[in-house]
Amino acid sequence: MDNNYYYNQENRQTYGSQNMGQLSGMGQNPGGQYGEQKKTEKKSGKAFPKFMMSACLGLLFGVFGGLGFFAVQKTTGLVGSGSETVTQNAPVNGQDSSSETTLDTATPQTQSVFNTISSTATHGTEASVSDVAEALMPAMVSIEKEYKYDYGNDIYSYYFGGGGSSTIATASGSGFIIAETDTEYLIVSNNHVVEDPISLTVTFDDGSTASAYLKGRDSSMDVAVIAVQKSDVSEETKQVIKIAAIGDSGSVRLGEQVVAIGNALGYGQSVTTGIVSAIDREITMDDGTTGIFIQTDAAINPGNSGGALINMNGEVIGINSSKIGGTAVEGMGYAIPISSVTDIIAEFMEHQTRIPIDESEMGYIGISLQEVTTSLSERFGIPVGIYVVDVTEDGGAKEAGLQTGDIITKFDGETIESYDDLQSILKYYAAGTTVKITYERQEGGRYVSHTVDLTLKTKPSESQ
Repeated sequence: MDNNYYYNQENRQTYGSQNMGQLSGMGQNPGGQYGEQKKTEKKSGKAFPKFMMSACLGLLFGVFGGLGFFAVQKTTGLVGSGSETVTQNAPVNGQDSSSETTLDTATPQTQSVFNTISSTATHGTEASVSDVAEALMPAMVSIEKEYKYDYGNDIYSYYFGGGGSSTIATASGSGFIIAETDTEYLIVSNNHVVEDPISLTVTFDDGSTASAYLKGRDSSMDVAVIAVQKSDVSEETKQVIKIAAIGDSGSVRLGEQVVAIGNALGYGQSVTTGIVSAIDREITMDDGTTGIFIQTDAAINPGNSGGALINMNGEVIGINSSKIGGTAVEGMGYAIPISSVTDIIAEFMEHQTRIPIDESEMGYIGISLQEVTTSLSERFGIPVGIYVVDVTEDGGAKEAGLQTGDIITKFDGETIESYDDLQSILKYYAAGTTVKITYERQEGGRYVSHTVDLTLKTKPSESQ
């Protein structure tokens, strides 16, 4: 799969309006005009020759001055066929940028919305929030997930005897289109928005919907990539869809204005704005891990997770998450810096799209295992992941060289921290598929990371 970020923003023609005018003035001497009249009458015989001489000198001065002015204009390119100095108005949505430029009148200037936003910012005139929202909205999507909700241990079960029962629930989130291939649109979101779905549905800016499938997700970084098949998208919607421009979160400045777009509370796309309140803010998560985030006072509510935090050049600089920091305090929203996850996103974009398969077709690793939780990791000084208790003779793990004591930390590029993580990803991989397994092995008193190719086998009956 092509790993490049494609850009297909529709170009818009921008026409300048010509402001031409001529300033003229007349010198006056009210106090002396009539006081000099009699002297002029007495010397009227000599006044005419002087008047003629002054007129001739003025004419010569005008001719030579005009030639000099023409020469300056010609040298600086302000005079010539097909070129004129204009004020470039309405670069985006009819707003005056007040930036002077020389336009070729024979070929009107054309600029993309993103390039125009960047250009106006460079000239000292920032685009408005409306400009940024209009430019980016066609790249935003709403995401709805159906998933199995187990209420066996919650308050409902306590009072009504749930007994480990489950039901089908729905949750909403956001995402943005980051690239396209010949067959797919690729969308970035949070891991917690798309993890463990029964189904995923994407709603585009024009209101149309399509099924989406997982390509890759990382629970530790809370980032994921999903895909929509182009064959599931109408030609009309394809004309609406845009690709988001990716910025550099490392160049974000404290106090700069930002825009957040997302599916707040599941009501559909909405826009909020604010400033960057803090850069490189370290936050401790519920599981005890820490992360570095962009803090903003732009409202980020449930449903905004996975949406884009955008600078005033129309570039995505962060992935919003309502999960970070909770909702107890107003005016403190957080976003994952986009530059910290671009490598992960690029890797996921190359993964095979995961369309769930029947359980009978699922591949088999061939191990017995034990979870290494965060508390166990801290207690014994070992990596978080799946501890290999034993390796079976009939599984792919034996052929790949895994041993008792190894700790599996990644499956096909995805972080694996629990048995549920492993089970949720295996349902996309059929027997016979070869995947990359990353594991930690103790060597010389420390754990060393290794990556091997493992071919999944057919699961024997009565096997885990």
